[in-house]
Amino acid sequence: MKTLFLDLGMGVAGDMLTAALYELLDENGKELFIDKMNSLGLDSVKVTAQKSSKCGVCGTHMTVCVAGHVENEPDVSNHDHAHAHDHEHDHHHEDDHHHEHDHHHEHEHSGMHEISHIISSMPVSESVKKNALSVYNIIAGAESRVHGKSVELVHFHEVGAMDAVADVTAVCMLLEMLDVDRIYATPVCTGFGKVRCAHGILPVPAPATAEILTGIPCYAGDIEGEMCTPTGAALVKFFVDGFTRMPEITPEKIGYGMGTKDFAAANCVRAVLGTSEGGNDRIVELSCNVDDMTPETIGFATAKFMEEGAADVYTVPIGMKKSRPGVMITVMCHEADIDKFVSLIFKYTTTIGVRQNIFKRYTLIRRNEEIDSPYGKVGVKISEGYGVSRRKFEYDDISKIASRLNISIDEVIGKLADE
Repeated sequence: MKTLFLDLGMGVAGDMLTAALYELLDENGKELFIDKMNSLGLDSVKVTAQKSSKCGVCGTHMTVCVAGHVENEPDVSNHDHAHAHDHEHDHHHEDDHHHEHDHHHEHEHSGMHEISHIISSMPVSESVKKNALSVYNIIAGAESRVHGKSVELVHFHEVGAMDAVADVTAVCMLLEMLDVDRIYATPVCTGFGKVRCAHGILPVPAPATAEILTGIPCYAGDIEGEMCTPTGAALVKFFVDGFTRMPEITPEKIGYGMGTKDFAAANCVRAVLGTSEGGNDRIVELSCNVDDMTPETIGFATAKFMEEGAADVYTVPIGMKKSRPGVMITVMCHEADIDKFVSLIFKYTTTIGVRQNIFKRYTLIRRNEEIDSPYGKVGVKISEGYGVSRRKFEYDDISKIASRLNISIDEVIGKLADE
């Protein structure tokens, strides 16, 4: 299994994660990536990669320049950089004060409608567009909850928005290029102290960052300053499958993405690309007991949980107090999605309490292929790892063939196996 492990012990920002993943590419891949980034059609955006060194370790620093302005260049007249913006250029707090400007040039504002249009218009794959929009929706959702506004009313400074769009798109593109099967990361180091923004002085992690990090293991660390940005947190929340110490992995490449500031410890994200036997991560089990729901409403609820991305959903008949028959509903999800599915369980069931258990799990690596058959294209699910290899035909495809030929599913499988 192709596995990516991210060391976030020095925090994470979009540019640092971009640079770390960039280092995992070969030279041709690096050149192709920079060319793609500078051909996205983002107005006045220029992306460059420079060699950088932190605490004697060599890596890459990624710079996003918007209309000649680099977001991580401090404006000392407005920002207290002793304790704020330690390594981030993608930090953008929602701001509806159109006459407050944090930089010496005029700022326009972009909302989610504009951001969605920009991302949807990029010359990238549909997968990259979908993932980039999902990450940005995490950011906008967090800003919406923090400021008590609908997502549609959340606005971002134009420079910060373009900077973050570039970072989000870059990471989505790099992960598509690297084509990894599973992503693990350490708990996130947030830093501590205070950060100054347009609204005043806020605690670290900043409110939007803290909101995004719900459900993700994190800690303050020993360095005073803002170590994790909203964009970095959102990227990690969307893409990482499990938060743990480095799993058993055979490293093939290691990349270092450097931040701007210099600390006593190396200010970087380390990315390790390698192979491992099967999956080894953590999964969350959320359960509730109900005795006053009909089979139809339970079926509707379980279908909604699967639509929302649950790893699995199942029900078990149980006996409850006062000898009443009931049903235990269990939703399996990743740690980053705990809050989301707790809310969904309360929304779609009648329960007044949800139990949580976290388990370590071992999984075979799964991938999907299509084969040509005399009956048309048929999907095949392939599971491998731990010395095992299994193939299973996609049920929807073979059931359609069985109905069309008026034969059983077993007969269809037999015919396909003989091809």
